[in-house]
Amino acid sequence: MRILHVVPTYLPATRYGGPIVAVHGLCRALAARGHAVEVFTTSIDGPVDTAVPYDRPVMLDGVKVRYFASRRLRRLSYAPALMQSLHDEIAGADLVHLHSAFLWPTWRAARLSHRRRIPYVVSPRGMLVKTLIARRNRLIKSAWIALIERSNLEQAAAIHATSAIEADEIRKFGWRLPRIAVVPNGVDAIEQDARQDAPAADIAALTGSQPLVLFFGRLAQVKGLDRLLRAFAHTRRGTLAIVGYDYEGLAAGLSEMARQMKIDDRVRIVPRTITDAEKECMFAAARVLVLPSYSESFGNVVLEAMQRGLPVIVTPEVGAAEVVTQSGGGLVAGGDAQSLGAAIDRLTEDAAKASAMGEAGRRHVSERYGWPSVAARMEALYGELTAAQ
Repeated sequence: MRILHVVPTYLPATRYGGPIVAVHGLCRALAARGHAVEVFTTSIDGPVDTAVPYDRPVMLDGVKVRYFASRRLRRLSYAPALMQSLHDEIAGADLVHLHSAFLWPTWRAARLSHRRRIPYVVSPRGMLVKTLIARRNRLIKSAWIALIERSNLEQAAAIHATSAIEADEIRKFGWRLPRIAVVPNGVDAIEQDARQDAPAADIAALTGSQPLVLFFGRLAQVKGLDRLLRAFAHTRRGTLAIVGYDYEGLAAGLSEMARQMKIDDRVRIVPRTITDAEKECMFAAARVLVLPSYSESFGNVVLEAMQRGLPVIVTPEVGAAEVVTQSGGGLVAGGDAQSLGAAIDRLTEDAAKASAMGEAGRRHVSERYGWPSVAARMEALYGELTAAQ
């Protein structure tokens, strides 16, 4: 099967985190299963562009990637050359998979696929949540939905959600949608070599702070770091490490919040990109990982932690909460300070309980969430959609 993926950016090692890593994991696993997988994307990397060739495809782990420049309207990933190339290459494609919402490539690729009668799948990747739209650029996004996004979705062969929570959020719009298929993200095998590299001093210092409560991910408002600090102020012991790229410039405000709550001596904030070796060091040292997001379509870091035998605490708004519940690999706790704080205390004060939950999560993830098995589920969806044409 020849599958074309359209992605706003495809730089798996950069600041964009979970969604791009998940798209690459899926594409790589589909290619390993014998499919011809091609990606059309831009070179956008925040305010700059990653140095990639524009005149020829690049092979990444068996995936053919075509990069295009976005010279203007970069917030929309506007790249006319991308659409010209897709127009030239789409003949013979069995299916087109679009990964985003509210962006120019998704809109144009959906229209082109529809005209050519090639089935297409849309993965909103957590961008279609009513409450988030109401908080940010509500008027602009509402207009985009009315003029563009609604028809993109209604004409799709299927909508792909990574969790039941994300699927429910999409249904809240009340449109005449096609099938919503839930296929979770997967997780990569652990690279043993990464564990052998020495981490930087700021990460190495965390290993001596026990028991260690870890948040790892982009520092963004939606991740619920404010309620994590309020919850930690209700705990009796341990050190909280908030680690990850400071996507929205929150580090200073979080530090001040910790100081006002008089827990700054128990909170460590490392606002930077983390290497694979440093990630392994943190996971090995932590007693529990906490993801207290206000909205999270999935939460790849939950799988990564569970894969390593680290128990997790998530809020009900995290898509991967269903994985935590099914596996027994951690706790799903309310986002209020008392409930979340009590969950943290439960696992920091009972090492045996934490270890048992960690082992249950490790078994569950290894059996069900490797990329080969997840790609097989997506492959089955593709097969059903193409057979229906």
